[in-house]
Amino acid sequence: MRIAALDDDTLQLELFTRALADMGHVCHTYATGAALLKDLRRETFDLLIMDWQLPDIQGPEIVDWVRQHLGAELPILFVTNRQEERDIVQGLACGADDFMVKPVRVGELMARIQALLRRAYPSSTREGVLEFGRYRFLPATRSLEMDGVPVELKAREYELALFLFQNIGRLLSRDHLREIIWGHSAEVISRSLDTHISRLRSLLDLRPSNGYMITAVYGVGYRFETVQPIPGEAAPEGGAPSR
Repeated sequence: MRIAALDDDTLQLELFTRALADMGHVCHTYATGAALLKDLRRETFDLLIMDWQLPDIQGPEIVDWVRQHLGAELPILFVTNRQEERDIVQGLACGADDFMVKPVRVGELMARIQALLRRAYPSSTREGVLEFGRYRFLPATRSLEMDGVPVELKAREYELALFLFQNIGRLLSRDHLREIIWGHSAEVISRSLDTHISRLRSLLDLRPSNGYMITAVYGVGYRFETVQPIPGEAAPEGGAPSR
């Protein structure tokens, strides 16, 4: 998962980064609210970790902005020195999903993050077979079947397809997708992502007539979503993908 952590204490950010790396997640760190808000306008994350006391913007203001502009789905965890009951009430009331008081206990932090991710992305945390209509993912063998027939996919094509299906309806930034599929430090040209998306459209027959659509969102990334099949536009005979 791709997680953003906001705190003006560099040691705290290092703790978050290490803990999240141990969990297999990538952590992007921010020292000011303005820097995080700038990226939230063009980047996507799976979870936000928020401090309250910041040098420029108070944590609740940022949470309120997120809820107004990005919706209620993105899980947010407050990690702060504020510990009065009224602070916890205010933090949760402004839109946060959970609240932790510093000093951070790493085991508790990891458990709370895992619980938030499990609730927000249930299909992403399952290890068994995943079915989405005519598509069946088998994580144990890293393989995909369409209408019961195996589809030959390269490793990264499989990872990208699985990630898109696990995030149906979400707008995903280009960096988010590249990071999940190629890794945080990989140098990947933008055209590689576009090529993989195009191949999946063809290999998996992802088009409105079959109830799926991948839309490019200018300046941000892609959204994969289900749509009502277009009347009169039939799929190829036998269900084979168009080429």
